[in-house]
Amino acid sequence: MSRPFEGIRIIDITHVLAGPFAAYQLGLMGADVIKVEHPDEPDQSRDSGTDNDLNHAGMGTGFLTQGSNKRAITLNLKTEPGREILKRLVATADVLVENYRPGAFEALGLGYEDLRGINPKLIYASFSAFGQDGPKRQRTAYDHVIQSTSGIMAMTGTPEVNPIKIGAPAIDYATGTMGAYALSAALFQRQRTGQGQRIDMAMLDVAMMLMASHVTGYLRNGKHPRPSGNRMPHATSMAYQTADGLVMLGASNLRQQKRLWTVLERPELIKRSNDERDADHQREASVLAEIMLARTAADWEEYLQQRHVPASRVRTMGEALQDPQLASRGLLHRVDAAPGIEGSFSVPVAAFKFGHDGPRVDRPPPMFGQHNDEVLGELGYSAAEIFGFRSARII
Repeated sequence: MSRPFEGIRIIDITHVLAGPFAAYQLGLMGADVIKVEHPDEPDQSRDSGTDNDLNHAGMGTGFLTQGSNKRAITLNLKTEPGREILKRLVATADVLVENYRPGAFEALGLGYEDLRGINPKLIYASFSAFGQDGPKRQRTAYDHVIQSTSGIMAMTGTPEVNPIKIGAPAIDYATGTMGAYALSAALFQRQRTGQGQRIDMAMLDVAMMLMASHVTGYLRNGKHPRPSGNRMPHATSMAYQTADGLVMLGASNLRQQKRLWTVLERPELIKRSNDERDADHQREASVLAEIMLARTAADWEEYLQQRHVPASRVRTMGEALQDPQLASRGLLHRVDAAPGIEGSFSVPVAAFKFGHDGPRVDRPPPMFGQHNDEVLGELGYSAAEIFGFRSARII
């Protein structure tokens, strides 16, 4: 058997994180992803990341993260020949993904209605900050701006220090993941109906989904989620200082809190209802704060987990990546050698496993314009025509 999207061609005209990550996820599942960049304006992620040498080489870690399994071409879509090349490519494609300002592709004659005339089965996905309609459709934003807009920042931090931005660009990657789901659903729908689809992905919409239960709560009773830091609704399910660092307890439900108080030999603190837990939160937290100081965070994690009480010491990223659990999951792929990069590097793959024919990295992230000749040759352009395109800065 083959991977789910082998034989599917995706035109990836996106930049930064969300859009490229969506195309990357389908590429891992076998799709032929052709990344399109302007010849004078490389994807912004190519010069972003923690390694300046890679940034200067146009292969920044921001790009490497979602560049595998793609072929890269350059195309100036502001020129008529460039648009004609794209249209010829669209005729061979199943999916087009773009994340420019709403209306920009329509102004170039490359909107969904224009391209479905060339390929009626085309799935056309637009990623943007606020969506293709609504009063804010023309505004631009990045992950941290959407964090501010959505309310996520306002609920993050401590009562004393807030609002706080989430450390990782979680909305970008969540939008990419949700986008991969939308593309997969549209491809499945097309298989059943034979029809193309128009997908409108908005980062703000995804941010609201990341707070779904909080949204429902606020719409029910008007209560804003408060920044509470490491303090949780139940004292048996929050962070405490230990002999050498923080441990996060996760005895969330009534059964788990009973187990925790039992193994800690404090049965008098076992509660019969969440209302009782709410009323005794302060005393429970005080007792646990004292008990947790008796051992190291690692000791508590091992002791409690062996007794089926959720707990974990608070780790750095480096410590988390050294966890043998990750190695057993095949989450990371190591690239020993790749064009334009000195030395090896590793990238995350997918957050799931298949029993067979699942996600995998087949080729390293491409250099800027690396596959111009290859892709244009496949479209039927001669070597002389490709040379002319390059001389005219069309590619």
